[in-house]
Amino acid sequence: MKKIQLLILITLIIACSKEEEVINESNVTNTQTYEIWNGPLITFEKVDGSDPTDVLNQDRITENVWITRGNNGGQIYNAKIETAPDKSESPIGTEWAIGNLDQIETLEFKDFRSAVGKPQDVVGKNLVLHLMDDDFYLSVKFSSWSQGQKGGFSYERSTQ
Repeated sequence: MKKIQLLILITLIIACSKEEEVINESNVTNTQTYEIWNGPLITFEKVDGSDPTDVLNQDRITENVWITRGNNGGQIYNAKIETAPDKSESPIGTEWAIGNLDQIETLEFKDFRSAVGKPQDVVGKNLVLHLMDDDFYLSVKFSSWSQGQKGGFSYERSTQ
């Protein structure tokens, strides 16, 4: 009789522990991981009137994203795959959000213009840039934006 009671007790313990495991698994949240570049800041500058097709005037962040700006005004674009900016898409291959890297899970990423409004208003804003093909996130803060069809701009950004 004692063996049967012991067997029932062991069965109950095993059954209860399996039920507990199922409950704990249902409490696990699906968390996305982000590859964040939070290394030292570097400064990139494109001087007014400089040639946007010259490698020195492109911030070649990765082999897929080369940020520059034309001299006819307008916004930045990805010189790797674009020859001029498109107001609703440029820089192609990127998404932007106003905020900081430590807020990444709550940020809403959009194309550049939708995220910042008028490009000349971007100076001084903390931004997070998502390089979509590479799937990296980095911080960007513009320090200048030339007006009058000069094409200059500068920013600091984080590195890998």
